[in-house]
Amino acid sequence: MLITRRLEFDSGHRIPNHESQCRHLHGHRYAIEVTLSGEIIETEGAPDQGMVMDYSYVKHIAQKELVDLWDHAFLVYKNDHAVLDFLKSMPGHKTVVLDVIPTAENLALAAFGILDAAYARKGLRLARVRLYETPNNWADAIKNNIDFRDPFVI
Repeated sequence: MLITRRLEFDSGHRIPNHESQCRHLHGHRYAIEVTLSGEIIETEGAPDQGMVMDYSYVKHIAQKELVDLWDHAFLVYKNDHAVLDFLKSMPGHKTVVLDVIPTAENLALAAFGILDAAYARKGLRLARVRLYETPNNWADAIKNNIDFRDPFVI
């Protein structure tokens, strides 16, 4: 069974080597969809009976481990020294330094790595992270061994 929870956050970034507008400092209203794979809990009388995991708990983990850290932060590549120096000049600025250029693809992969470990500690398998940079553009980071075929087709 696959379940998905969507969360939203605002962050700034830039793609330093980009040939178009994205080389400039700018921000996005990101959305992230966290898809978990697991069995439906069938324990009679359990508070989460009939669920893989309560959606509020899915949100709590994603919020704590990722969204709270990236929300209203500037996501910057560790080798983008001009921007790093600029951000360091602002005391208390919320900056997240990444090992990779903060493209949608790299952010989806980074989010997957962070959240995969967090959900694994709760006995669940992260199947996919879908990161929307805009309503029309997104990147999917997918666990290799998860079957996404239509569950209603036998």
